[in-house]
Amino acid sequence: MALNSFIPQIWSARLLENLRKILVYAQPGVINRDYEGEIQEKGDTVKIHSIGAVTVDNYVKNQDMNPAETLNDAETLLQITQQKYFHFQVDDVDKIQQHPKMMDAAMREAAYALRNVADQYIAGLYTDVAAGNVIGNDLNPIIPAKTDAYEYLVDLSVVLDDNDVPEVGRWVIVPPWFEGLMLKDDRFIKSGTEGSEQRLLNGYIGRAAGFDVLKSNNVPNTNGALYKIIAGHSIAWSYAEQVNQVEAYRPERRFADAVKGLHLYGGKTVRPTALAVLTASKA
Repeated sequence: MALNSFIPQIWSARLLENLRKILVYAQPGVINRDYEGEIQEKGDTVKIHSIGAVTVDNYVKNQDMNPAETLNDAETLLQITQQKYFHFQVDDVDKIQQHPKMMDAAMREAAYALRNVADQYIAGLYTDVAAGNVIGNDLNPIIPAKTDAYEYLVDLSVVLDDNDVPEVGRWVIVPPWFEGLMLKDDRFIKSGTEGSEQRLLNGYIGRAAGFDVLKSNNVPNTNGALYKIIAGHSIAWSYAEQVNQVEAYRPERRFADAVKGLHLYGGKTVRPTALAVLTASKA
């Protein structure tokens, strides 16, 4: 295959693909992606500006107002710290024996693998949560049951209320076993009973305690048993990414098509008080 015939848009395959997790954390609506720009290499930075609070005073007729307030601004740097790549080849013999268009399936697997690693990276930012916004810990985890799993989501909601986090747009991401507990509680509104507009987010399973409830197998866990159930709002953290390069070529010593790609990204928690974390154990 000549390089000028590399047209991945028309490749396809009827192959048995790998089972895939639902990718949740990196999607818009869960994390802010407004600051993505022209990312060229690891070490690039994205500047995020914020304005301080505005003071409100009493107005008195026929009296001068106070001098104009000078607003404080702050700049936060989101650094591109992650660079991941894929690099694979498909032998010409394999293409003939399996399917002439199998490269498309390989490309989909490569793209998914990159996104899955990025999803886990963002989930790992839970450690930035404000110290007072945690319920349970690794030494004293919460052990929810079907009778109180919903109640713990209420507790997470109260934590966000105390920090003035907007109510519209709140989400919580739970592991499948926690969803299983909630399905036994009539207060959990499953996605099948809601309008289609409520199912726009990947992993969306329903509503509870003021949250869009999402399910993910990428929920962080320590010691293989202590799960970090993160609740929050997209204003809490930011993410920027760039698929910098995708190249197809013919290896000099092989009868094969090869493809390599580079994924650059980084994340930053900008409002730790807009996140809340519940440490939960199955038993």
